[in-house]
Amino acid sequence: MTLAVDVRGLNKSFGDKHVVQDVAIQVGTGRITGFLGPNGSGKTTTLRMLCGLLTPDSGEGEVLGLDFRKEAERIKRQTGYMTQKFSLYEDLSIEENLTFVARVYGLDDRRRRVREALERLGLDNRRRQLAGSLSGGWKQRLALAASILHEPRLLLLDEPTAGVDPKARREFWDEIHALSAEGLTVLVSTHYMDEAERCHDIAYIAYGRLMARGTGEEVIARSGLVTFRGEGPGADRLARELAGKPGVEMAAAFGAALHVSGTDRAALEAAIAPWRKPPFRWSEAAPTLEDVFIHLMGQSKDNFE
Repeated sequence: MTLAVDVRGLNKSFGDKHVVQDVAIQVGTGRITGFLGPNGSGKTTTLRMLCGLLTPDSGEGEVLGLDFRKEAERIKRQTGYMTQKFSLYEDLSIEENLTFVARVYGLDDRRRRVREALERLGLDNRRRQLAGSLSGGWKQRLALAASILHEPRLLLLDEPTAGVDPKARREFWDEIHALSAEGLTVLVSTHYMDEAERCHDIAYIAYGRLMARGTGEEVIARSGLVTFRGEGPGADRLARELAGKPGVEMAAAFGAALHVSGTDRAALEAAIAPWRKPPFRWSEAAPTLEDVFIHLMGQSKDNFE
């Protein structure tokens, strides 16, 4: 597998805050890699260093076969970046925004490129609508169209579906997978577990440190977590009673049921023992990504504390 990203020893500080600490990451060409972690963990900072928008304090490696420190300008020309906040002109139409972006990049055959982008993202019928009047889902489509207009080899998405309805999110991810199938490498930061599961692999960053890497199944398997699912009348209300007991790293309601997780099986079983009788029913369940991420958050220290 050829690598689109191969960097190591990545560090970045702002004042006395070390927000990215010795991160090493490899991403294969055409892969979709999800960046997950708590707010303020350095996900966006890492993405911006990889595409040349931020200069790292230290680190070495290649992005798109180029030295990511010495050839940042060349990398930027081959990267699309969709920011979390809508950053196009709201008083311009969809078509005018894309034409402006095409001019910024100095693209040739601009009319054809804009027309194809409009058609690909289903924006053609709305081409004259002002960007400021669009709903969140349509703004998202426009932002994606703008970020791929120059046919990049690497696409960075910073929490791209925040505040977007489920249908629009699914359509967005269908398009991302179509782009990936064409060879585009995608790095995406997200807080949605269902989106993490749609990535080919994930990287979990907590307060500047890379704590887990691999497919969702691999990250779950390496966590060492044991999870029990409790069901029955009021099972979901046991979370407060179980939280903090020896062996219980997480107790959370899932609908009317309860998930209780930890890495020490014996201690976990001892904690739930008083409730392992009717009317409650308990069974061992596979940990979810959410279980694993809460577990990892408990192992990390906020570098802004």
